[in-house]
Amino acid sequence: MSELSKRVLVGVPAAALFIWLIWLGGAAFQIAILAILLLTVWEVHRMMQQTGFSDFFPVSLVFVLLVWNPDFMPQWLNLSIAAAAALLTVIAVISKHSETSVRWLSTLFTGVYPAVGFVMLINIRELGAPIEGFWLTMTLMLMIWGNDVFAYFGGKSFGKHKLAPKISPKKTWEGFGFGFFGAAVGFLIAYYAAESYPLELWTLVPAVLIVSIAGPLGDISASRIKRIAGVKDSSSILPGHGGFFDRFDSMILSAPFVFFYFYALL
Repeated sequence: MSELSKRVLVGVPAAALFIWLIWLGGAAFQIAILAILLLTVWEVHRMMQQTGFSDFFPVSLVFVLLVWNPDFMPQWLNLSIAAAAALLTVIAVISKHSETSVRWLSTLFTGVYPAVGFVMLINIRELGAPIEGFWLTMTLMLMIWGNDVFAYFGGKSFGKHKLAPKISPKKTWEGFGFGFFGAAVGFLIAYYAAESYPLELWTLVPAVLIVSIAGPLGDISASRIKRIAGVKDSSSILPGHGGFFDRFDSMILSAPFVFFYFYALL
């Protein structure tokens, strides 16, 4: 079975399940996202171990809890942890690149970077009325999927100029350009599928720019980590797709920007 066939056989049912969870929203969606987040953090932790500068994983999980910000955590505790983390990060940055400093930065990245992206995805789902939040979340996901599909086939058919040859040799500038069209198609699908879309059509242009730039940057960043770690995929949980970090790397970086953009419009 070809790699593309595996991707389709796993990806289509997984996408359908994910869309159903987005439709449900509420606690069901949040629990599913939390489970995916924890698996993603575990994958990043495993890769950091391969780089030679493993994180302090229990502390990374504390950061996940801090970003998730559950109701049972008092505000003073959140602020205290955040202040301590900020101070330690400043110390790590200005130090002479000791092993402990690098491990601290790895810890911060493992716990905060994926968590912010997934929490922002939940925030998008909770924007406006429930049906509005559904379509806004679908807009983000359809744009990311459209960008990914168009970039893949556009690069495969017309790609000649490497985008990041030392990090992700298969990515090309031609594929990057086709990704903009894919993101626009994804937005239009959501716009015309919704009975009453919460945004005007002109909002497509900034949204396409955000996703088509932030998404590939998130993908390339993940590729850079995997290259340093010497692994092809973040894990093998999803046959043909690798791990959850592989599947959500574009969303993780795109979601915060898209959330603030949608929030400003609404």
